[in-house]
Amino acid sequence: MNDFKSLKVLDVFRGVFEKFDIDYPIMRQIIQLKLTMDSRRMPAIFNGYKQKKESNQFLKSLWLYLFYGLLLLTPFLFLKSQYMFATSMMFTMLMFITVTTMVSDFSAVLLDVRDKNILQPKPVSNRTLSAAKLMHIVIYLVLLNGAFVVIPFAVGVYRYGLFYGLIFLVSVLFVGSLVVVVTAFVYLFILRFFSGEKLKDIINYVQIFLAIAVMLSYQVMAHSFELSQVNIQYTFHWWHILLPPLWYGAPFEVLLNHNYSASLFVLMACGIVIPVLALRLYIKLMPAFERSLSKLLSDSVRTKGKSRPFEEWCAKILCRDPQERTFYRFAALMMRQEREFKLKAYPQVGFALVFPFVMFFNEVRMYSFKETIANENVFPVYFSALMIPTVVHLLRFSGKYKGSWIYRAAPINNDKMLYSSALKAAIMQLFFPAFIVISMAFALLFSWEVIPDIIIIFLVGILITLISYVILNGETYPFSTSHELTQDNNTMKLFMAMFVIGGFALVHFFIANIPYARGIYTLLLIAAIVIGWHVVFGKKKNHGRP
Repeated sequence: MNDFKSLKVLDVFRGVFEKFDIDYPIMRQIIQLKLTMDSRRMPAIFNGYKQKKESNQFLKSLWLYLFYGLLLLTPFLFLKSQYMFATSMMFTMLMFITVTTMVSDFSAVLLDVRDKNILQPKPVSNRTLSAAKLMHIVIYLVLLNGAFVVIPFAVGVYRYGLFYGLIFLVSVLFVGSLVVVVTAFVYLFILRFFSGEKLKDIINYVQIFLAIAVMLSYQVMAHSFELSQVNIQYTFHWWHILLPPLWYGAPFEVLLNHNYSASLFVLMACGIVIPVLALRLYIKLMPAFERSLSKLLSDSVRTKGKSRPFEEWCAKILCRDPQERTFYRFAALMMRQEREFKLKAYPQVGFALVFPFVMFFNEVRMYSFKETIANENVFPVYFSALMIPTVVHLLRFSGKYKGSWIYRAAPINNDKMLYSSALKAAIMQLFFPAFIVISMAFALLFSWEVIPDIIIIFLVGILITLISYVILNGETYPFSTSHELTQDNNTMKLFMAMFVIGGFALVHFFIANIPYARGIYTLLLIAAIVIGWHVVFGKKKNHGRP
């Protein structure tokens, strides 16, 4: 195994660990093994790239975080002395990156139970095991956040001096601790009440919820400030105590802008006291957390699926062929039960639900509610279709991809119906429910006169599904490829598919006020869907079977 540089840094503090009755050599070996296993795991940020053997993928991913730090954090350092706004937005983005990385990658570290059966029978103290897990988390977080903030830190020190850099580093330390502890508490709460397969499903949904909630924090943070010409004014409200990024913007405002208002001192106190208390509570509860993690080793037998009348009705209406109907049910079941698929696809559904309303409220903020209603601007609904290329792309992959041999073994009349049924299931299971909620909300906000526009957007969504399949998935079977084997050019193809959505929206915008144009455009879209579906999925293949 490699002797990682982080372990050599850890060696400097050997005496500190031994004072707390921790067996340092054993702790070091455990961490070394964990880091070796982590290096072989493909980080979520590298989805879309091939994995090379004998290559530390996590260390390579740090270069991307370095680049993100340059693009996402550094620009705020050029807002002169607007410390409260600039640093609060920086820490919002830092927390966003940290949380989203944790929900996609870090759960494998925080919820690691691979060593339970090996180490528990051995003469290793619980204190040593807990220290190993805690230091594993610390190393992971230091590398991740260090890569993300190194460029903003250097630029900040250059512009504002070493004192700014010191405040920045201390704040980053508190932010990292807070994110880890809060995430651990959420998992501990779930572990307390559930077990087995049900627990894993709930953790999956919690991760999805966290990703969506943190994304929404951008809007909440932006609304905490009032822009007046070139000045950015901050006005304290009691609910700002619930926004951690403001906790860490306050020290810069107090210490560098010499703004000594009581509200800023309250925010500063929250930023220090709450993470410290939470960390102490986490250390105290770590043995209970470790005991609860043993539930992840148990697998509960799945109960028989419930009857789904709507799904059966959709299968009968959309799939005339009995075989295609069967594969429709299979695809719907996979999308409902496959955890990796849900973890990657369901946040897209959440974003599709949220973004149209975010755009609507931004328009209200720019004009007024009455003017926005009068404009009847339904084009934000197009943001709901942005989920489609990603979801269609994900239909290729599965954690159970080795079972795809069944496609060739089964007596299938038309291979094309495999993907045809999967696309129909994706539309009805994921896109249609989100679209119905958004459409009803916009129709109630505006008037029923926007229904023709909403129908056009829905038809565009179906056509985009077909186009995304042609661009992204080609001749592959659904759920037949490992998540780690995506092709190098898929990210660019995803962007191409999303630009196509923008093209349809632009056409819709230009014809919106032309008499009868919307009706003609609707008929053209229906014709394109029918003809395109027949052309793409009409050919038959039989793998050479007689």
